[in-house]
Amino acid sequence: MYSTIIPTKVYYDQKPGTSGLRKPVKTFQQEHYTENFIQSIFEVLKDNLNGALVVGGDGRYYCKEAVKKIIRIAAANGIKQLIIGQNGILSTPAVSTIIRKYKTLGGIVLTASHNPGGPNADFGIKLNCENGGPAPDSITEKIYEITKTLKSYSIVPTIDIDITKIQSNSVQVDGRTCIIDVIDSVEDYVMLMKEIFDFPNIKKLFDGNSEKGEFKILVDCLNGVTGPYAKRIFGMELGVDNENIVHATPLEDFGGLHPDPNLTYAADMVNTVRNGIYNMGAAFDGDGDRNMIIGKNAFFVTPSDSLAVLAAHLKIIPYFQKTGVKGYARSMPTSTAIDRVAKHTGISCFEVPTGWKYFGNLMDAARISLCGEESFGTGSDHIREKDGIWACLAWLNIISELGKPIEDILKDHWHKYGRNFYLRYDYENCDSDDANKVMSTIEAKIGEPNFISSKLSYNNKQYTIVKADNYSYKDSIDGSVAIKQGFRILFDDDSRIIYRLSGTGSTGATIRIYVECYEPDKSNIMKDVHEVLKPLISMALELSELQKHTGREKPSVIT
Repeated sequence: MYSTIIPTKVYYDQKPGTSGLRKPVKTFQQEHYTENFIQSIFEVLKDNLNGALVVGGDGRYYCKEAVKKIIRIAAANGIKQLIIGQNGILSTPAVSTIIRKYKTLGGIVLTASHNPGGPNADFGIKLNCENGGPAPDSITEKIYEITKTLKSYSIVPTIDIDITKIQSNSVQVDGRTCIIDVIDSVEDYVMLMKEIFDFPNIKKLFDGNSEKGEFKILVDCLNGVTGPYAKRIFGMELGVDNENIVHATPLEDFGGLHPDPNLTYAADMVNTVRNGIYNMGAAFDGDGDRNMIIGKNAFFVTPSDSLAVLAAHLKIIPYFQKTGVKGYARSMPTSTAIDRVAKHTGISCFEVPTGWKYFGNLMDAARISLCGEESFGTGSDHIREKDGIWACLAWLNIISELGKPIEDILKDHWHKYGRNFYLRYDYENCDSDDANKVMSTIEAKIGEPNFISSKLSYNNKQYTIVKADNYSYKDSIDGSVAIKQGFRILFDDDSRIIYRLSGTGSTGATIRIYVECYEPDKSNIMKDVHEVLKPLISMALELSELQKHTGREKPSVIT
């Protein structure tokens, strides 16, 4: 076979966001659009193609077509080997697993993560590097710069590989050999999980022979990529009834479900667990890197609390008994609950910008073992991505060892460390100009003389500002700098208000407001979170003039 060069036109909107390029499907379907971005990736990789590249995604609409284009462009650019998940299916954690296991030069992940799927919804392309993690800003910026000047791309239009069958193919392109392997999407990831966790002890939870009877879990895959992984791990390996693993078939439009595991979009699972039959509920997003955990009667575990509890009990998990606990890290907007665990245990805790790529250097340098984001992302140094199923298994390992229900584990944690009350308000699909007005309003106010040390009040509650800034971060490993990562207002009682524009949407803008306060008094830890945080929310909305600029009466999602 022979490659051919196709003249193209430049698209100027291919700047990757927090985790890859995400756009509506119809944008990717434009002539040359997908090809341009893929070619730009290979331009960055061109000096390092004598190895393997992993390819797979969450199975959303346009995924299979994009896989075919990647195969044809990769072969034309001289890639030595492609490792592709069967049917184009690979969860984001599985891609990282395979990259690290087989020491490939990286991977291309086809996903828009927790964004909706279908012909009228979203698609995404993300490059992962040889450590298994998302490409850093320095790489994505190179890709973007190439997209703005690209004149042509190379392709082998005659390659046609059946990705529905596990097989190995060898094709000759321009006198070079390209090996294209279609592999089992699940096997390598399952093997890794069995090395990390105590599967025999976890399995005892579900066999009904314990003193407290059978432990029942409801697993909701939201018709995303985790279905095959959940069936194998929870069903075959751990003995969970198949009827308790729902929405487990990956569908191109996620069956009309919104694949974002939160209280709003996973409401069916939450309502089912609320009836008291189940001891635990777990939901995962479209590409399998996010998770939501709830206890009996739908007792909600915030992602920040989940991270802190895992940190406090990490040594229960066999993997960490072997490797030790090196450190913790959280994204800046994530609750400081894990900081309190770190202080108590004498283990370092790092604060980084939002985006999993910022954890990668710390893990590669053996500085951290556990990390997480308030946006339902939790993971460890077993791979370089957040990992939804890993987080659920970590909870199950802890529950099986402690012999306590989720609610009691969390209450015990609050009694020991105090409680960080925390809420996030999301205003989705705002007009971009309106969102920028909100952020400009905040920037102007925190830049006013004497703003720091001034007081904000709500009814009889008063807060003194001790710091206000637009968060910036200098990487302690490579010295790279990330600026303008979100506005912070910090108070003298450890309360916080944070504002960010999300970088994961495909259209418009999502404004996120985070509020947090710390309550050390054990008698107050069971108060209603909305009531406790009402003063901070009211002040945050007033400061930003959000309703005035956007016309929004209420947020799209509260978590």
